[in-house]
Amino acid sequence: MNYSEIIAKEFKVETNNTRRILAAFKDENLGWRPHEKSMTVGELASHVVELHNWVALALKKERFDFQTDYHRHIATSVNELIELLDKNLEANLATLQSFTDEDWQQKWILCSGDYVIHESNKQIASRFIIQNHLIHHRGQLSVYLRLLDLPVPGIYGPSADEKQ
Repeated sequence: MNYSEIIAKEFKVETNNTRRILAAFKDENLGWRPHEKSMTVGELASHVVELHNWVALALKKERFDFQTDYHRHIATSVNELIELLDKNLEANLATLQSFTDEDWQQKWILCSGDYVIHESNKQIASRFIIQNHLIHHRGQLSVYLRLLDLPVPGIYGPSADEKQ
């Protein structure tokens, strides 16, 4: 099994986990934020969903520049978030099918203009910049659910809400 096949399986599992978190919110929650310095539910959820598309969006390139390649979109409904998530999975899987093990070893740069934020091969970037990053923010969303007193779905096992 090559790396693309391995990471494709992981993306399917993590996309399903994200779908479960997103589905626990209601549209009226999207404008809520736990603190003035925090993102709203809608902003954070949109960021998580867009990170799910970074294999197709960013890793196909040798260099991803926030100034020219990044266009932030804030979803306006939970349904829109889930639709984008599913669309992103399809795009990622198609991209993964095109990658060889050699492609994963190619140099990749994340930058903002001349400022280099991260430089590694695409395999490391897929873990560090995409998967770890989105899992971190998805964890924040689970805390938002708890603070809103909404049931938190289990991700890697049953949650306290599912054990009742």
